[in-house]
Amino acid sequence: MTSLQEAAFQAGSGLSADALLFAIAGSVAVLATLWVAWVALGSFRAWRTGDIEIYDLLWQVVRAAIVLMILGYYIR
Repeated sequence: MTSLQEAAFQAGSGLSADALLFAIAGSVAVLATLWVAWVALGSFRAWRTGDIEIYDLLWQVVRAAIVLMILGYYIR
């Protein structure tokens, strides 16, 4: 954005575009981390009741962690 656009954005919204981008990126990171925890807990519950094997549990958690790392790379 040009300096004029940045000034207009800050005057209209009350915060800078960088601060808004940081807040959005932080929110996405927190939601993605909560999603990984949800996947891990759901997989653990399924393993505990005998619905899946331990290797399925590990594979699901590893896949979710890989998605989190890729997402983290793009929002950094």
